[in-house]
Amino acid sequence: MPWIKACAASEIDEEDLVRFDHAGRSFAVYHSPDGEFFCTDGLCTHEDVHLADGLVIDYVIECPKHNGQFDYRTGEAMRAPVCKDLGTYPVKVENGDVLIEVPA
Repeated sequence: MPWIKACAASEIDEEDLVRFDHAGRSFAVYHSPDGEFFCTDGLCTHEDVHLADGLVIDYVIECPKHNGQFDYRTGEAMRAPVCKDLGTYPVKVENGDVLIEVPA
């Protein structure tokens, strides 16, 4: 699987996220409170709403439509109405860029 540049690390504030679209898919890239970066599918598993408009608190992304919550480190669905986990993807930072490993 190829590593793709999603954004510069400086583009994401701590406890925030950015949307990244690639090859017809949408991803969400997060900057955790402890300085790590994570990546999940960009659309909520409940109604395909993009998570980029959601609220990030600590290690949780809250969907902007129905307030379902996921742990973005693991993709785990944490609060109804979501019951299906998000897909997660490997992330690394090189030369100030956030790279994600996406399925080909």
